[in-house]
Amino acid sequence: MRNFITPFLFFLLSFIFSCSEDVNEAIEDAVIIDPNPDQNELYFPPVTSEEWETITITNLGWNTAAEQTLYNFLEEKDTKAFIILKNGKIVVEKYFNGGSVSDNNPWYSAGKTLTAFTVGLAQQEGLLDINESSATYLGTQWANIATDQEQAITVRNHLTMTTGLDYTNILLQNCINFDCLTYLNEPGSFWYYHNAAYTLLTDIVAEAVNTDYNSYFDTKLKSKIGMNGTWVNIGYTNIYYSTARSMARFGLLNLNKGTWNNTQILKDQNYFTQMITTSQNLNQSYGYLWWLNGKSNFRAPAFENEFSGELIPAAPDDLIAGLGKNDQKLYIVPSKNLVIIRMGDDTGQALLGPSSFDNDLWIKINALIN
Repeated sequence: MRNFITPFLFFLLSFIFSCSEDVNEAIEDAVIIDPNPDQNELYFPPVTSEEWETITITNLGWNTAAEQTLYNFLEEKDTKAFIILKNGKIVVEKYFNGGSVSDNNPWYSAGKTLTAFTVGLAQQEGLLDINESSATYLGTQWANIATDQEQAITVRNHLTMTTGLDYTNILLQNCINFDCLTYLNEPGSFWYYHNAAYTLLTDIVAEAVNTDYNSYFDTKLKSKIGMNGTWVNIGYTNIYYSTARSMARFGLLNLNKGTWNNTQILKDQNYFTQMITTSQNLNQSYGYLWWLNGKSNFRAPAFENEFSGELIPAAPDDLIAGLGKNDQKLYIVPSKNLVIIRMGDDTGQALLGPSSFDNDLWIKINALIN
């Protein structure tokens, strides 16, 4: 056990000279508080409560003069919830336009990151292999294509948007019925943001783990980190709804490479690394359903062509992100120990994932944190 006298005297003297609220709290717990804590050590909120430690913009030495400009921008862009975590602690938590801390908001395609993580959990348990044919889990004739074409599509193709299934009929891009799933390209030869191919991952996981997808997700991921929320079927799509704090919890888990506090959840670090790095040679800015910044080019939803330059030029190069319809944003920046969440209504971009809002927002964020 740590010697009690030295820390006690240290904090007692600090109390006499400063009388600060922070030191008062430290005195109460003087036996276990380190007087020189590592400011870069990650904090994790309790799994079973809503408690969450905070740190101020002033204490971090950030630019308080840029704070209100950021909030005005967020409010103008129909934001409901906005959170910044630094080293796991809440620096900014703001709700606008009628939003509140208890509201469950849709993640839309930002929720694809949840699925990518869950696939990794099933694989680490030996229940699934992403290099296996999708037919191993979906059975034969899951798509209206020849048997050899069906066998050639792997789970990894679903994770990387490279199945080769026909995406050209915009009315059928979400449809997972047999007749909607037809052949266009050889698997792995073309990248296109095809929601139907992604949605099938839910069935793949469910068959692999021999239970329904939602139950597996809740048991293996959601409950482990104290998230709330639920998957909701809307048409052919499966949309996750949760509070902004729950999205922040998932971001913090990935900032720490799949480990929550001292509990390893995604132990397979090879999979984690593959998930957040370029997964194919067709879209440098895409991992396993995660968007990646800092690359020399990118492809975007609803476009067949490649664009030159970084996905979000104003953002740090090591940023990884979950990006969803109506500009739902889950940003993780490992170099700065940042997790940033934006949930809300359409900002005016009306795009499925990346948009110019990303860059505009990061210009405002940079003014605050630099």
